[in-house]
Amino acid sequence: MQVAEDEPSLKPLLDDVVLSRDGLGTSLAARLARRLAREDMPRARMEPLFDEVFEKNPALVHNAGRDLLAIFERDPACFSPLEPLLFYKGFLALTTYRVAHRLWNDDRRWLASYFQSIVSEAFAVDIHPAARIGCGILLDHATSFVVGETAIIENDVSILHEVTLGGTGKESGDRHPIVRSGVLLGAGAKILGRVEIGTGAKVGAGSVVLNDVPAHTTVAGVPAVIVGESREENPAIEMDQRLECRKH
Repeated sequence: MQVAEDEPSLKPLLDDVVLSRDGLGTSLAARLARRLAREDMPRARMEPLFDEVFEKNPALVHNAGRDLLAIFERDPACFSPLEPLLFYKGFLALTTYRVAHRLWNDDRRWLASYFQSIVSEAFAVDIHPAARIGCGILLDHATSFVVGETAIIENDVSILHEVTLGGTGKESGDRHPIVRSGVLLGAGAKILGRVEIGTGAKVGAGSVVLNDVPAHTTVAGVPAVIVGESREENPAIEMDQRLECRKH
């Protein structure tokens, strides 16, 4: 691999995570175990667990591959699909969530909660393992991203750092947001309660959303209000966070 030749100091990492592996699933297991292993679950125990989950659930590996491509295609700072696998904590946190979600649905909830906890410590990303998240997700920078238990994020969504998909109180049941496909959530956006962010909508940075957002509209402010229509059919792909929107 050219990277190993160009940067010999990275060769041990590349050998372990990429060059010695027979597919994306085993590479993911190795990279996650390297980043998350600790005294209470060393790598020798953690990596086989990841391997087993990925082998039994190939859709998880497919979804992680979709995430890698989404990052490479949408983030101009990303120069290779290999880069997120090695370095991007948003991708690694989301991939670990996918494992935790599978464990949660398999009624292994203590272990799922354990992975939620260590991802929060390692990456400053807190995603409840019961949340439902699609694929083709760009979780850019990722620091302080929080997702509540009953939140739903559909495919092909782009999310910047410090976004919260939270509840509004002590109510039970479905109490967290639904984010439809094609949505762009700006940095620091707080979306609270069982509100729906419609397909192709855009939420401006720092906004607080307390009500449903219609499809293909842009909202901004505290509390957020509609400021126009989305300039793009699919804001998640274009990643244009400007609020100069087409008026009705």
